[in-house]
Amino acid sequence: MSLYDYNASGYLAMQDPPFYALIMAAMRRADTANAALLRTCWPDVWDEVQARYNAPGGVLPTDPEAVTA
Repeated sequence: MSLYDYNASGYLAMQDPPFYALIMAAMRRADTANAALLRTCWPDVWDEVQARYNAPGGVLPTDPEAVTA
């Protein structure tokens, strides 16, 4: 890691994103080894990232936004 990484983390923290959004972003950007570690720590989040990646617009049938009248 570097000073740049540390400063970038401070910027991200000031933006106040939801915790799981940060985890999902880390999963999207991770190399193979780090993706495996993240998948081990948060398997349910990994499954959701994969499901949303493969769903049109990231919308799952279980999302309230997906329900149409």
